[in-house]
Amino acid sequence: MADRLVALWDHLGIEAAHVATQVPADIAGLACEHGRRLAGVVLCTPTRLDPTPFVAAADRILMVSGASGPTVGATMRAAERMPAAERIVLDGYDAPGWADVAADRRDTLGDAMLAFLDRVSAQGREAAPPRVGAGHGTHAGITWRIDGAGPALVLLPFFLAPSQWAPLLARLAARFTVVTLGGPHLGGVAALEDRARAPTYRAMFATLIDTMALAPDAAILDVGCGAGSLDRLLARRSATSITAVDANPFLLREAQALAAAEGLDGAIRFLAANAEALPFADGVFDGACSVTVLEECDADRALGEMMRVVRPGGRVGIIVRAIDMPQWWNLPAPEAIRRKIDVPPQSVGAQGVADASLYRRMREAGLRDLVCFPSLVTLDQPSGPIWRYREDHVLSLLSDDETRTWRDMRDAASREALLFMAHPMHCAVGTKPPH
Repeated sequence: MADRLVALWDHLGIEAAHVATQVPADIAGLACEHGRRLAGVVLCTPTRLDPTPFVAAADRILMVSGASGPTVGATMRAAERMPAAERIVLDGYDAPGWADVAADRRDTLGDAMLAFLDRVSAQGREAAPPRVGAGHGTHAGITWRIDGAGPALVLLPFFLAPSQWAPLLARLAARFTVVTLGGPHLGGVAALEDRARAPTYRAMFATLIDTMALAPDAAILDVGCGAGSLDRLLARRSATSITAVDANPFLLREAQALAAAEGLDGAIRFLAANAEALPFADGVFDGACSVTVLEECDADRALGEMMRVVRPGGRVGIIVRAIDMPQWWNLPAPEAIRRKIDVPPQSVGAQGVADASLYRRMREAGLRDLVCFPSLVTLDQPSGPIWRYREDHVLSLLSDDETRTWRDMRDAASREALLFMAHPMHCAVGTKPPH
């Protein structure tokens, strides 16, 4: 990632830039290897944060936290290891990974960012304007768009925020040359794409589809398609008619671009829709599936909607994260570290489902003949975005000494080709009664 960003900086003629991101891992390599090219750094509501790569730049870092939720612990623990960094709290605001913070707290966030970047500039950390003017393009696999004039401010994608930086763009572009980035190598899209490449994740999804046992010409609905990563897998293995919906316009745009790049845009119909109020008539699909979405919405309402739009005798397949079972890192960790790392990230909305109650909920929604198969997803590519996303959660929990122990264990396991982790998922398929 650092090589891609440096190549983009060079292509756009950026010597040094202010940078804002929700996913610190996206710029961790840049901070470690090319720190001079970063002026001010805004880590905006990060849910996972390994502070180690940012220690040397702490005096020019602002961390923005919600008042509750996973960002609180991540930023507070980072502040203990980076006392020179600034930290502000968005009062009364929860900030899960899917929060739309720039829309929800536009004025407060804008005020904080501008004040911080003014202070950084006054301390001599200047960002220069890029040589390239307003426009858009793609370089090193990263899409870019330039607005405004002034010092360079690079905005990397939020993880899942529907509005991304759009609510703040006009205000920021009045002071800076704003370079907005996107594409399959950054933010939540990178994580979704990377996890869909994991063999065990593919196998779990294939089991879900096989268990649904739909006819080759069946019509299937994917509720909460994200970047369309799994829909493209399905389109390549089946002639099934696929309709993929998501409430997130940013992810839908990325999904459409990725499908088109693979020549699959005609095989998948992408539509904007809310899982809790699907815009389809009753019984129009032969099957419906949803993968790691019911954690973030009203799960019972979404299940009811999927039941409604599936024909009698049709199938509904669901996969959610399992925060009620331990995850496993193949490392000989001391007990003090093990107690911290065995617990999966507790990321679930107030009305969402991320535990074994999925099976009862599906039954109560009216589904019959349930096939339930809790699964383990194994990750073994430590350079990949989904590994970094999960490991950054672990590293945010550890002290300096524990972090050094972790890295020693990790390096030893890597040398032995035994570095991997596994995390649990709840999976089930049910049938809508024929009458």
